[in-house]
Amino acid sequence: MPIISISLNENIIQELDKLQKFLGFSGRSEIVRASVRNLLLEEKRIEELDGILHSVLLVIHDEKSDQEISEMRHDYDKIINTHIHNKIDKDRCLEIFVLYGESNDIKNMAKKFQGNRKMDQVRLIVT
Repeated sequence: MPIISISLNENIIQELDKLQKFLGFSGRSEIVRASVRNLLLEEKRIEELDGILHSVLLVIHDEKSDQEISEMRHDYDKIINTHIHNKIDKDRCLEIFVLYGESNDIKNMAKKFQGNRKMDQVRLIVT
């Protein structure tokens, strides 16, 4: 099996170690492999979406990214039914986008947010 190396900050390592113990993984490599498998399955599920969809896009980001969020959001006004912005702690915000539209537009919006390094978390929920 090929070996790769990754860089993680100390907070992520601490959280990874807690999760490893909680879920009973034997080591960091095992939990990282499981995480990658889950990410690949989620991406496959999203890629298979087709037609007109109702969905919710959740985005958590640093407060300093508000302007960038606003600019990205405007590219998808035609599929955004509702947008809620909520401050969740002193310097982070939660964006909730209720979406309705073509699957390709929804997938493109999700990918645009996921591909932005300033986003802490991005989750697409499809009904």
